[in-house]
Amino acid sequence: MRYLTFSTVDNPLPRLGALSGDRIFDLQAAQVDGRRAAPDTLLELIQLGPDAWAGARAVFEAEVRLKPSATYVRDAVRWHAPIPRPLKNVFCVGRNYAAHVKEGAAALKTDAKLPDIPVFFTKAPTTVNGPYDDVPRHAEVTGQVDWEAELGVIIGRAGRNIAAADALSHVFGYTVINDVTARDLQKGHTQWFKGKSLDGSCPMGPIVVTADEFGDPQDKRISLRVNGVTKQDARTSDMIFTVATIIESLSKGLTLEPGDIIATGTPEGVGMGRTPQEWLQDADVVETEVEGIGILRNVVRNV
Repeated sequence: MRYLTFSTVDNPLPRLGALSGDRIFDLQAAQVDGRRAAPDTLLELIQLGPDAWAGARAVFEAEVRLKPSATYVRDAVRWHAPIPRPLKNVFCVGRNYAAHVKEGAAALKTDAKLPDIPVFFTKAPTTVNGPYDDVPRHAEVTGQVDWEAELGVIIGRAGRNIAAADALSHVFGYTVINDVTARDLQKGHTQWFKGKSLDGSCPMGPIVVTADEFGDPQDKRISLRVNGVTKQDARTSDMIFTVATIIESLSKGLTLEPGDIIATGTPEGVGMGRTPQEWLQDADVVETEVEGIGILRNVVRNV
């Protein structure tokens, strides 16, 4: 399944949809025995558990054929982040691609030693932004806005002390994330939270592909372009810590809950690591892509 959150001119309230080719099916419109067949939001669906997921799939597979009136073309709706307001901060992994560790160390003049365990930080829920929405460039706050293409993981089944061998069974699906970062704030505050948490600095989407359809998360191409120029181009097989290892490490003594979001780290090619360094400017167009999911397309705007 390929889930999204969308709204229309006639109904501006964000709601749950499913993508079939180029058509968006409104799951709110689906009825079974006169009752709604799906909840309002993707977060609610995830929290309801596997029986609800199977039910939504069955309804979608039937209704998308029977009710073409409940579908929209892609350009007829407004796309929102799949989970527009997470219940928690977005969990993030830093320094998870060897080449990125080396480019970051060179830029910051720090140790280039690869981490022995995953490096975790978080982004505030207010960072979450739509897949095609403008990214605010907070020009009075930062002069060094950078990009970071990442594979996002959505937890579906709760757990604590999850073994790596079982970790992927706790995943609901996968999405695309751009971990937009204010490098000067990241460096100045030492702890990364502030530089990672400016409003609108986590574009996400455009869809969540369920784990069964996505396949192996360690065999996907991940890339990013600025104004059509490729800046990042790697594969998730280059990760130092796999998705399963990340979940195992993060869940030690810490319960992961349905709807939790994990950004799994970025490959080399960020602006900070370039010579000369490059920073996003007003009107820049950033396209962030993960194979098998889709492309975020965000325009940077001064605010």
